Amino acid sequence: MNNTAPFRVLLMSTHEQDITPLKAYFDVTTEVQLEICVSPELPGQFYDCAVVIVRDVATLGSDDLARLTTYVQRGGACLALVGDAQPLPPLFGTHPGEQGPVTELRVRFADPTSALARRLPATFMLTNRLLPLHPLDDRSEPVLVASWQGQRLPLALMRPEGDGRTACLSLDHFDVPLVAQITYRLLLELVHRNEPDVLGVAVLGYGPSDAVGYYHGRAVEAVPGLAFRAVCDLNEQRLEQAQHDFPTLRTTTRRQDLIDAADVDIVIIATPPNLHAALAVELLHAGKHVVCEKPLCFNLAEVDTMRDAATASGRLLTTHQNRRWDADFLAIQQALQTGLIGEAFHLEAFVGGFFHPCDYWHSHAPVSGGALYDWGAHYVDSILQLFPGPIASVTSVAHKRVWHDVTNADQERVQIRFVDGREAEFMYSEIAAIRKPKWYVLGTEGAIIGQWNAIQLREPHRTTFYTEQEVPVTEAPPVLTLCRRTPNGAFVEQQLSPVTAPDYPFHHNLADHLLTGEPLAVPVEQSARVVAVLAAAARSAAHGGRIEAVSS
Repeated sequence: MNNTAPFRVLLMSTHEQDITPLKAYFDVTTEVQLEICVSPELPGQFYDCAVVIVRDVATLGSDDLARLTTYVQRGGACLALVGDAQPLPPLFGTHPGEQGPVTELRVRFADPTSALARRLPATFMLTNRLLPLHPLDDRSEPVLVASWQGQRLPLALMRPEGDGRTACLSLDHFDVPLVAQITYRLLLELVHRNEPDVLGVAVLGYGPSDAVGYYHGRAVEAVPGLAFRAVCDLNEQRLEQAQHDFPTLRTTTRRQDLIDAADVDIVIIATPPNLHAALAVELLHAGKHVVCEKPLCFNLAEVDTMRDAATASGRLLTTHQNRRWDADFLAIQQALQTGLIGEAFHLEAFVGGFFHPCDYWHSHAPVSGGALYDWGAHYVDSILQLFPGPIASVTSVAHKRVWHDVTNADQERVQIRFVDGREAEFMYSEIAAIRKPKWYVLGTEGAIIGQWNAIQLREPHRTTFYTEQEVPVTEAPPVLTLCRRTPNGAFVEQQLSPVTAPDYPFHHNLADHLLTGEPLAVPVEQSARVVAVLAAAARSAAHGGRIEAVSS
């Protein structure tokens, strides 16, 4: 943001539980210094607050309303969270209409080009009760509108008042991330916090033409607020490919060129993992924000060095955990959060098959960390998102039996036991002629299984009629089946629908965090937990499956 100092927010409500989700969201933003007031009266001193959020406007007495009006007219800001159809003071420039039912609403930004809507869907579906906010005059401008029986009814308004501004919002499901995000955006707009110019992004290690460097470039170009500036790679052919893929891109074989580039704010490290720590520290000290491909690094000593560099430089360090937005993972996460199988206590995840390993660095343990660090960085992260509690111990066993031309183990299995007794297992195998299910989750009231989904693409051919190409099984959404036991003892089986994420969600969140201070999806503390488990598993496997403690 243009002004990086956090602004003060006074959040008041007579019912603290109503504002708890907002508090949780604001607590992990970088722009807000939050104060909570659970009282029907304004505190004696609030004039140094940038924004006052009032949950129960009707409970304010006449003296408090007069003080609030004076505060806004002198340049302050106030957001009213409207909970019912009771009349509002003229300060807010609206009168609530008749309250409708709780239903699924089609909501859109009144101006999809506004800063409020940047990187957010212009139209979205939201389950909420309908409470239209009718403007008193043309000074109250709609921000959000809902389609309702042939009309577009405002759900959020903004209004100038003297030297300040007020806003009203009638959405109240603040535990829905998008609603909390929109509320936060309203605060930024009220205090005139404008986004800075675009952030320049460079990729260090472009890779083959179909690899991660190209993906990052496409993502950056698709996200407003980010601009793809440069690529650094030691391979001239890959630089030529990058130039072909992105004609306006600068290419170089010298990483110092990225460090010296004033228009590069973020560097995405897509090199082999054994280089992540040293490169990240160098770039952070040079004042660049750093995104590391997974795994973040190999051990907690490297994590500490990287984290210290980020703290000292005041720059961002995060990991590209893109599998958090896979449709199957999101579906399982949603099922567990809504209690569809009761309390989940056992989880197994698997990836692999029976095939000769590649001869690229992924199969060379000193560079990749081994297969456990490669695929395990994804799956351990998924496990820790689904089972977020403290870890009691880790054990791991590795086999080297078939593929002797590479240094990776042929198969590795890591078992994680949590303090509360839950347990999880991840297995990677290149000697599994029959695959285990991708997911197997047990709960106190049911279970979820995810079976691998083999997809064949067929295209017409003049002489052979058609050709076939198999989609890599790791990229095809598995078939998720949930079975649960009903109270009368019967079993109900259903297929879990995948939960589709928007395009490039990691990069959208990266821009939201750096440009508006919104919560970061993958904070470094979470990546440190993944590294702690992987390092403990490596120690365990090296000692024949010894039980290892985990610290993070």
